[in-house]
Amino acid sequence: MTPINLCPCGSLNHYGACCKLLIDGTNNAKTAEELMRSRYSAYVVGAIDYLVDTTHFSTRANHKRKDIENWSKSTKWVGLEIVEATTSTVEFIATFEGENNSIEPHHEKSTFVLAGGKWYYVDGKFF
Repeated sequence: MTPINLCPCGSLNHYGACCKLLIDGTNNAKTAEELMRSRYSAYVVGAIDYLVDTTHFSTRANHKRKDIENWSKSTKWVGLEIVEATTSTVEFIATFEGENNSIEPHHEKSTFVLAGGKWYYVDGKFF
């Protein structure tokens, strides 16, 4: 994983006091939005196991570990904007550097579920 100082999730907190605590298992996400932000940070730092582990078992087979790893490692993530968050959904725009250094959006409305006291990513609708 890449060492970083400011948390990529946009909280303006130090990574070690923010998403790292979720990614390393010290804390569990308290909300769907907190899980979504930590998953974005996990893509940035290459925490592939966390991304797999926080995907709900009902849809985990649809998300291949190797594909997640390739996208995480081959993408230069540059920002996260939360458009709207409800109890179980988060609409966001994650920006990344595309070809020719252009900034590209990944716009998604993700669905999350609370199961066994932990939040999990279920699936997303892409815009």
